[in-house]
Amino acid sequence: MVGIVMFCCALFMLLIGFSVAFTFGATAVIFGFAYGIIEAIGYNEGLLEGFNIGKDMFSFMPYRIFSIMQNKILISVPLFILMGMILQKTRLAERLLESMASLFGGVRGGIAISTVVVGALLAATTGIVGASVIAMGAISLPVMIKYHYNKALGCGTIAASGTLGQIIPPSIVLIVLGDVFSVPVGDLFRAAVAPGLTLVAFYIVYIVIISFIKKDWAPPVRFETQEKKVVQIYKALKDIVPVLVLILLVLGSIFTGVATPTESSSVGCLGALLLAFLYRTFSFKLLKEALNETVKISAMVFTILMGATAFSMVFSYTGGDIIVEDFMLNLPGEKWGFIVLTMACILVLGFFIDYVEISYIILPILIPIAASLGIDPIWFAILIAVNLQTSFMTPPFGFSLFFLKGVTPPSVKTMDIYKGVVPFILIQIFVLVLVAFFPEVFGLSISK
Repeated sequence: MVGIVMFCCALFMLLIGFSVAFTFGATAVIFGFAYGIIEAIGYNEGLLEGFNIGKDMFSFMPYRIFSIMQNKILISVPLFILMGMILQKTRLAERLLESMASLFGGVRGGIAISTVVVGALLAATTGIVGASVIAMGAISLPVMIKYHYNKALGCGTIAASGTLGQIIPPSIVLIVLGDVFSVPVGDLFRAAVAPGLTLVAFYIVYIVIISFIKKDWAPPVRFETQEKKVVQIYKALKDIVPVLVLILLVLGSIFTGVATPTESSSVGCLGALLLAFLYRTFSFKLLKEALNETVKISAMVFTILMGATAFSMVFSYTGGDIIVEDFMLNLPGEKWGFIVLTMACILVLGFFIDYVEISYIILPILIPIAASLGIDPIWFAILIAVNLQTSFMTPPFGFSLFFLKGVTPPSVKTMDIYKGVVPFILIQIFVLVLVAFFPEVFGLSISK
């Protein structure tokens, strides 16, 4: 039971405010050596022998770290982050939001709908939740408040739209899942398109319905402009078309098999630089800032990954994975009992820990069980991806909530954000259920 106790201790440390990466790493070291001592005592041996058992356990850790650093799939993570940071510095989100708002602002709920559409476009280019939420929160929310939009609806729309980058390719979550599941990332990208667009459609439908039921929540906005509608459409297309071309270059090269995800991520970086030149925002200062931010985010991701790897190693070494596997294989309902419990556990864990820890600590235990039950890995990975997206909006540790709160005006309270995300969380769970029970609609298969 050492592994189970270790997991509970790690969650407790996170709840009282310890850093995620160092929590899992430190917990692994402490419980790894503690297990060695317990085992040595069980064989009537001294503490020194127990220390040696723990030391032998961690002697494999350098090889694991070296394997992570050599992983060709994970090379695409910093490259996609760099692409997103360059696009953020070009004020791409601001351009898109202004263009879309001018087109749809006159419709009831138009600014909120524009935010969802822009969120989807940003998701297919940047894939970075923080960049999308901060950009749209700083630009779109003040406009919504100015024109008397309901604060909860505005906050929920921005938070949900910003998290679309976790399911719509090129998604870093999907890259991580491709590595963990040992399946081609391109296959995951293709499989995630339909669920991602379904989420976008349901978000828009919800906004349209709530705008007509609560007429004062999202009133139509008439922007003061002398431009004709044709000119507005032309300006919008001038901002949207280059972005669509970049999306086609990145995703098209993967889907057609011309390039691997790692190669396409470098194409994306080049395309982002070309957009910076096109929008006349390129400077070496911009490039330096983008590179600095990329290093920070990549270092955070890989530090968490190494801590999670150490934790997973100790958890397996102490027999925790065997306990979990025996429990899961004896659930009522077999395959569906396993799926329901797995999705419920990941949903709850998403309240407390990040997708990287879930991917590298929880999934290595679940994947062999899923394989023994004959579950298709692509379908299972997409279910998990949709589920993990929800974790970005669930309090208390939903990253989207933190990012949004950081850029909201003082008039917007934390409770407004919490109230606003609840309907969108329910929509995500509904889409998760659809993907689970009607996979053929999304071009997926339950069994191998």
